[in-house]
Parts: sequence; C-alpha cells; structure tokens
Amino acid sequence: MAQRGTYQRYLNRFGWFCVTPAMVLFSLFMLYPIVSSLYYVTRRWKGMSNTFIGLGNFVRMAHDQVFQGALANNFIFMVIQIPIMIFLALMLAVLLNQGIRRFRGPLRLAIFLPAVTSLVVVSVLFRVLLQQNGMLNNVLLDAHLITTPIGWLNDAFWAKVTIILAMTWRWTGYNMVFFLVGLQSIDTEIYEAAEVDGASKFRQLFSITIPLLMPVILFSLVTSTSGTMQLFDEPNILTWQGGPANATMTAALYIYRQAFFVNADFGYATAMSYVVVLISGIFAIVQMRLLGERKAK
Repeated sequence: MAQRGTYQRYLNRFGWFCVTPAMVLFSLFMLYPIVSSLYYVTRRWKGMSNTFIGLGNFVRMAHDQVFQGALANNFIFMVIQIPIMIFLALMLAVLLNQGIRRFRGPLRLAIFLPAVTSLVVVSVLFRVLLQQNGMLNNVLLDAHLITTPIGWLNDAFWAKVTIILAMTWRWTGYNMVFFLVGLQSIDTEIYEAAEVDGASKFRQLFSITIPLLMPVILFSLVTSTSGTMQLFDEPNILTWQGGPANATMTAALYIYRQAFFVNADFGYATAMSYVVVLISGIFAIVQMRLLGERKAK
C-alpha cells in the first residue's frame, strides 16, 4: 500500500509538471491581459503617461462618431452577410449530402478551401478582380449589365459590398462543413417515411432538415456573429484600413488603430473592447434564447 501511495503521488507530481508550462503561458498571455485590462479601462494610457480618468473613456466613446460608425458597419455586415452565408452553406450542404453523387470529395474541398487560404492571397485575388479595369468590371461591361466601371474599392457603398462578398466567399465553406456533419447524423429513415407520406423535397427541408439542424444553425449563427463583431482582416487589407473615408471601418480595426497608430491610447482601446465584447454577448444570448425556444417547440 505504501508503494502504491508513493507511486500515486509521483503520478500527481508528474501531471502537475506536465501542465505547468501551459498554465504559465495561459496566465501570462491570457489571464494577465484580461485582469490588467480592468486597470487600463479607467486610465488614459499613452506609453509612459498614465492618468486616472474613471469613466472618461466611456464618455469619450459616447461622442466618438467614428467608433459609432464602425459599430454601425459591423451591424450592417452582420445583418446582411450572415443570413446569406448561412443560407448558402445550408443549401450547399444539402446538395452535397443528398443531391450530388459524383465528385463529392473534390467539391467539398473546393468549397472549403477559401477558409484555409491565406488572406494575403485572397486580398491580392480580390484586388485584381475588382479594379476599375479588372476582370469583373470587364465581364459586366461586355454583358451590357453596366455602362461604366464600378468602383468596388473606391466607392463607399460598393466597398461594403466587396467586404460582404469577400466574407461570404471565405466563410461559406467553413459553415457548410458543420451542416454536413449535422446532416449525416440525421437518420435517413425519417426522409424515407416523409417520401412515403408524399412530402416534397422542399417540405422535407423546412419540416425535417432545418428543425433537426437547429443546434448546428445556432452554433453557426453565434460564432459568425462573434466573428463579424471582431471583423478585422478584410477591411484592413482589402480597403486599406477601412476606407474609403471609414466606409468599411469596423470596431476591431478602429480599436487596433487607436491602440497602436493614431493616439496610442491603450485605455481607450480597452474600453472599446469591453463594449464590443458586451454587444457580442448580448447578441449571443438573444440568439440562443430565440432559437432555443423554437427548438423546444
């Protein structure tokens, strides 16, 4: 018994020895920044300058029209892009799971590939396609769908459309994979019984597929909403840091600029980060409540 107890203590110590490096790294790079942010949020922090201002950062935020416009852009992208992306991902998943029999593997890979493609490559591709004399404008002009080239990256409205297109192209395949996994977990006998009862494919989609996929849809909505509230890469690279004239400026990009470029005010950037996290949490709770109640029904 003594030897067994000694061996057990040895295993416990060895286990703590194994997890200690991960705990140290987590504390340094995750826990400490979160705790220290509670200190920064009440201060005007500019390098060596450190002044206590209480809720001054939040008061400043209430009068910051650029930040408010950035949040509005996040809401626009969220309201327009996420439903389009979820719908396309669901339709593609249904087609690849039931409709298309041949070349399923290559098609799934081709649709998912943008999610793992380097953003630098994506930005170069979209910039080439969407220039004034780019391929997309030339195709639209040749088809007589437009009479003058569209300023995809120079016009405020079309720059937003460009961001939505880029996000949809990049993340539709990512969400499609989750829907495919969910579809493959649905018993095929349910669809067979529905066909015997005379239910059409359209009726099966809305009466069987979508209700049974509601947990996966909820997961995709929550993660997509959180990702959109943290949108940074596309406007930073595609439209030159939120241009033109802040038309595609997002909250995350504005926070980054305030912290490291424009004012270098970490306190103000931290306060804005708290607001973005709070808004993301509210959206997540609302979505879980609404879709959770629908699932329960």
